[in-house]
Amino acid sequence: MKFVIQRVKEASVKVDGEYTGKIKNGYLVLIGVGHEDTKEEADKYIRKMINLRIFEDENGKTNLSLKDVGGELLLVSQFTLYANCNKGNRPSFTQAGNPQKAEQLYEYIIGECKKEIDIVQTGVFGAHMEVSLINDGPFTVVLEDL
Repeated sequence: MKFVIQRVKEASVKVDGEYTGKIKNGYLVLIGVGHEDTKEEADKYIRKMINLRIFEDENGKTNLSLKDVGGELLLVSQFTLYANCNKGNRPSFTQAGNPQKAEQLYEYIIGECKKEIDIVQTGVFGAHMEVSLINDGPFTVVLEDL
């Protein structure tokens, strides 16, 4: 499993010209699911993401979590996080989980996040999406191999 977490001032995703998700202060999270990933692993990633202290406190130190600041989440599935570019110039995606399993885990992640965070928006699994963001910092963290 891979999460690319971007601290944003705002972010949105469109499918066919229509917004499917739009947030203000919070995280845009690109989520990649691999072959061996499980709900238990997803739980670890969710806990880590929600509790990451990457928002600034009153002293300008990155000391506050998403929950501490009342942040919002925009979750977007992205199998291309598993691109392998070691051979040739065309990426291989053989390490990405099969679409049915990946979608189930993505939906599980959304459901679990909604239990913890008040505003959770999403992209559409498998769709061609247009993602826009204003990265705050920029501050981007990659979670993998937890």
